[in-house]
Amino acid sequence: MIKTLGIILTVGGAIALVMGILGIFGSIGLAISPWALAIIGFIFFISGISLIKRRKDTDEPK
Repeated sequence: MIKTLGIILTVGGAIALVMGILGIFGSIGLAISPWALAIIGFIFFISGISLIKRRKDTDEPK
């Protein structure tokens, strides 16, 4: 469950980060601020990577 959430956060963060960077440099027009999208994407990407690296994916109770 935790690894699945980590993968979702990583992929979503990567997409938001790329769209934000493209919006900052003017290659793509966005409806929201490209700086906000890049910052949110960076936060989601880093948190997803850390979830994948640090947590074991076990459903057993402790």
